[in-house]
Amino acid sequence: MRVEAFKISVPEATVTDLRERLGRTRWPDQVENVGWDQGTDRTYLQNLVDYWCSRFDWRAQEAALNKLPQFRATINGQQLHFVHARARSGKGLPLIITHGWPGSFAEMIKILPLLTDPQAQSGVAEDGFDVIVPSLPGYGFSSAPHHAGMDTFAIAKLWADLMAGLGYDRFAAQGGDWGASVATCLGFMFPERVIGVHLNRIPGSFLPPHDPSGKDLTEEEKTFLAAHSNWLDTEGAYGRIQATKPQSLAYALNDSPVGLAAWVVEKFRAWSDCDGDVERIFTKDELLTNISIYWFTQTIGSSIRLYWENRRRPLRFAWGERVQVPCAVALFPKEIVRPPRSWVERVYNVQRWSHMAKGGHFAALEQPELLTQDIRSFFEPFRQR
Repeated sequence: MRVEAFKISVPEATVTDLRERLGRTRWPDQVENVGWDQGTDRTYLQNLVDYWCSRFDWRAQEAALNKLPQFRATINGQQLHFVHARARSGKGLPLIITHGWPGSFAEMIKILPLLTDPQAQSGVAEDGFDVIVPSLPGYGFSSAPHHAGMDTFAIAKLWADLMAGLGYDRFAAQGGDWGASVATCLGFMFPERVIGVHLNRIPGSFLPPHDPSGKDLTEEEKTFLAAHSNWLDTEGAYGRIQATKPQSLAYALNDSPVGLAAWVVEKFRAWSDCDGDVERIFTKDELLTNISIYWFTQTIGSSIRLYWENRRRPLRFAWGERVQVPCAVALFPKEIVRPPRSWVERVYNVQRWSHMAKGGHFAALEQPELLTQDIRSFFEPFRQR
């Protein structure tokens, strides 16, 4: 495996082109007093785009991201971008954290110092982690796959190769959204190497073995499945199109920065613990840094193709199949999928189940201290002192 240091450096002409495109936006009409009910509110988006065009400082955000120890590795022809932040103590537990959609590695910028330097949270130095945060294939600064087949199982294999190439024979895994699927696949496929799995979401495509008639379902499980089906009907259109016709959508999102912003920011609002005010949780700079990464790397199309790949190979388990390694679930109250513990325990070896006080889908950005504390508490018994 070849590894090289990496720094983000977006050409100035690309930054200028973005501002010019923003200034030429053709705005659609909007029904009066509809707000966010039909999608991203036009007034909010116009204000955000005005900030993006005239006041957002990409160079400042680029410099902040470049303070992170970033690298690129080439594995089986796939170029992977990743952050590799070592524990301040020099003896960290290896932990690979995987982001999801519509996020990026930048989601982890708040939890990295907390995990690598526990003393920043009044912890013990020996409880630090060596944290590896890869960008998913086709996301941000990782190259886009050129052939079909890069599903979460294939990504887990890449992650295992990456960790071996970095010298980590055994390691822990954490994730939410797609990261939860990848972490699950790691624990399922490589139980001899994965110490444990910590999830802040149960993957949406997860389906444990059960009687198709539903006779073996508890009332709590039936209630969950009905609620999840209703959520798919009312909120799941984005996933259906990304799982079936991602290329058609990619043309629009890759060509219009305003279209891209509308598609992404609506999810940050809907899936976070913000009570309808997205900037109560995220700053404009945080939202636009994440969106800008997609824009400058032209990876929105390749990122949403993961939904198509996942439809072809979802996270399904047969009778007798289990994730044998110890697992923890941190259940944030505004997460979009909240199955009961019994549903999860049909496959996962659940050793810790935490009901978090606040937070939503983007836990690392929304509640970094709470997430870090739960991760540290779960993995503490697995450390070799």
